[in-house]
Amino acid sequence: MNRVGFSAEKYIEQQTKYIRERIEGGESDRLYLEFGGKLVQDKHAMRVLPGFDENAKIKLLQSLKDDAEIIICIYAGDIITSKTRQDFGITYDLEVMRLIDSFRSYDLEINSVVVTRYENTPSVNMFINKLERRGIKTYKHMFTKGYPTDVETIVSDEGYGANPYIEVTKPIVVVTGPGGGSGKLATSLSQVYHEYKRGNTARYAKFETFPIWSIPLKHPVNIAYEAATADLKDVNMIDYFHLEAYGETAVNYNRDLEAFPVLKRILHKITGSEDGYKSPTDMGVNRAGFAIIDDEACREAAVQEIIRRYLIAECSYKKGKIDESVLERTKLLMEEVGATRYDRVVVKPAEDYAELKRQQNPERYENVIVSAMELPDGSIVTGRSSRRMVATAAMVLNAIKKLAGIQDNAMIISPTILEALGNTKTGIFHDKSSLNLEEVIMALTLTKMTNPLAELALRELPNLRGCIAHCTAILSEKDEQALKALGIDITTNPEFSNNNLYSM
Repeated sequence: MNRVGFSAEKYIEQQTKYIRERIEGGESDRLYLEFGGKLVQDKHAMRVLPGFDENAKIKLLQSLKDDAEIIICIYAGDIITSKTRQDFGITYDLEVMRLIDSFRSYDLEINSVVVTRYENTPSVNMFINKLERRGIKTYKHMFTKGYPTDVETIVSDEGYGANPYIEVTKPIVVVTGPGGGSGKLATSLSQVYHEYKRGNTARYAKFETFPIWSIPLKHPVNIAYEAATADLKDVNMIDYFHLEAYGETAVNYNRDLEAFPVLKRILHKITGSEDGYKSPTDMGVNRAGFAIIDDEACREAAVQEIIRRYLIAECSYKKGKIDESVLERTKLLMEEVGATRYDRVVVKPAEDYAELKRQQNPERYENVIVSAMELPDGSIVTGRSSRRMVATAAMVLNAIKKLAGIQDNAMIISPTILEALGNTKTGIFHDKSSLNLEEVIMALTLTKMTNPLAELALRELPNLRGCIAHCTAILSEKDEQALKALGIDITTNPEFSNNNLYSM
């Protein structure tokens, strides 16, 4: 398991102070703060900065809740294509609803949801209807006329002025979304435009965790960001505007650097002021780099994340979700840090065990699937597929038995219960597949009524959270979701478990 390399407490303290300074140091009525990355459950940051609190940013906002309200943006095209958030396996439209629930649980005020680059399609309109009928105010923003080169049109009633003004009341307006390309910047600038049209003053700032501007360009943590955004073609670069203005090296990424000259002209056109940001880094309020307490630990964790992203890209390519250029990009980034897929410690044990079984009995184990998991003490446990259960279920059972100190050959699930579940699955649901992970855990839960060993094993399930695993075949959606619920970070080989098209 990763050692701590990042201080969550120091991060929240520094970040809160810096944002307050940005608000109090300005002469504006309102600050529009664009939040990039994940505002809640930031799994990527947690993986590459061991010690990072995945909900640090929302806790930070909670400390500012009396002065802040939230606008959530979602790009209409992401609704139409059912774009998915990889960490949770849910579509962006569902992620917006999950975000609203999360914000409410922290007592944060949701102002509204904005559908950016609106398209009049059934799926987009249905999404809007769902929100409005649950009392969530929604706005439709069109593609900005003249963007990105015609600043005169952009900053006019034909450009930003064509969008409805979002009625806000707090001095801080957080603009966020389920992922990159949600339209957060356009929404923020549209609001700044409307504020000035109404005789108010407003500022724009950006809170983007990655890339971290204060660490080296080729630091693995920054390269891991490139791997995570390979489909967006993000490339980290030295902020040459910052270097020229201050003589100080800072890291930013290509989209911000390319957009900065136009963004600066847009802000100047809106505000009528020459004073403003001199670089994309100036716009940011990120202090993550100053909370790294063990650089080597963060480097190691980031390398593991780069490998993980490559393995995920292999499977996404196999499923037809990405093109070859994205896969090649992640492979090059993995090679750039001197790593291979086998530097993820669970990959080789899974593949070796599968090969061993095939050599022992080629006919019986020709299509065997194996999963391997690293336990908190660094030991590896495996599990193979069988007629009775899938490989991930066998792996989890073996893992909790080991953690509970139960003998490997001990029976912790009643064969009668397993048989009854299998018969029900086949007889009623006409599903001849092996029991999946969730079904096996349910069988274990039923067995605990009569077998104390099952109770001991079940108590160990929470201790699997944070463990890494690997499977020699692509998982079913149900098993993938079950492993995520347990907090197990699993990757797979880019091989389907069968030839059925519908099941995958």
